Amino acid sequence: MDVKLLLEPFTLKALSLPNRVVMAPMTRNRSPHNIPGPDVADYYRRRAENHVGLIITEGTVVDVTGHAYPDVPNFYGEESLQGWKTVVEKVHGAGGKIFPQLWHTGSVRQSGMAPDPSLPGYGPSPILHPSIEDGEPPKEMSISDIDGVITAFAKASEQAENMGFDGIEIHGAHGYLIDQFFWDRTNRRSDRYGGDTIGERTLFAAEIIGAVKEKVDEDFPVCLRISQWKMGDFDAKLAQTPQELEQFLIPLSEAGVDIFHCSTRRFSQPEFPGSPLNLAGWTKKITGKPVITVGSIGLDTDFVSMRIKGETAKGSEKTIHDLLASLVRDEFDLVAIGRALLADPTWTTKVVQGRFDEIKTFTMECLNTLY
Repeated sequence: MDVKLLLEPFTLKALSLPNRVVMAPMTRNRSPHNIPGPDVADYYRRRAENHVGLIITEGTVVDVTGHAYPDVPNFYGEESLQGWKTVVEKVHGAGGKIFPQLWHTGSVRQSGMAPDPSLPGYGPSPILHPSIEDGEPPKEMSISDIDGVITAFAKASEQAENMGFDGIEIHGAHGYLIDQFFWDRTNRRSDRYGGDTIGERTLFAAEIIGAVKEKVDEDFPVCLRISQWKMGDFDAKLAQTPQELEQFLIPLSEAGVDIFHCSTRRFSQPEFPGSPLNLAGWTKKITGKPVITVGSIGLDTDFVSMRIKGETAKGSEKTIHDLLASLVRDEFDLVAIGRALLADPTWTTKVVQGRFDEIKTFTMECLNTLY
């Protein structure tokens, strides 16, 4: 097992990374008043100091209508943006690179939630989000609402570049707003933002990507996070076949995505029968674009199982073996580490030095601190 494969450099446009390790975005709920403070900056800095080539921040909300969780950071407003500027400076000072993950939760939001309790949730159609058992359906977004969200993503991307971020990630996964437009269960629109096919339902995301590309330099990388699974339906699939996945990916690739971040519960599981490729592998094969893989790397249990069944997540050298074998086959370009890196900021250092027995175990208690 040549773990030094993880330390190979990677270049994408103006982005030059010293290695293939990415910190996956993870919601932390540790930004009071929606402002990332010095503790947030130090949290990311610790990973940059320990061989994490690229940090993708927790989801940061582009518009006041996009909130659904307490104490998540804004990516608008002077104080929040200044907080993010400090994060960038700390990460760069430690030799790392960083993208903000730009986020809108859509119909996960319910009336009464901060920061403006008077605002309802917004979604492509007035359909209750499947993760909400007892709540109110969202307000169906008007064309004006859609235009406003597109503008918010574009403005946030421009601000990110001006603040010194090294690229941006658009959150189009896990059943949040952009993914709600992708999914036929939550998008029943009869206008041009709806459609019977997955390809037709990519228009909203494609317009966001296009608007972002108009606001940032050509060399500024734009990443899109996608997933099959959703909150409230962990077995959901946007694409049942490679052909449907191609219908989904090509419009997004042509809109200007530079790199896809493919979220799965377990990265080592094949996406479709008859091929060992996971979602990232198929995405790279179809689009020819670089991809990030993610999903239980370094651990023996996925996060959903931990939450539902109360399982613990122990370190797993086997997942590292599987990861390196796929890297050798060039199935993906970068590897995103989530919970393992949350529990132990020195995870990459210990892995490349073969110190597996020293890696700290992830427990649910790890979610309660910015260690």
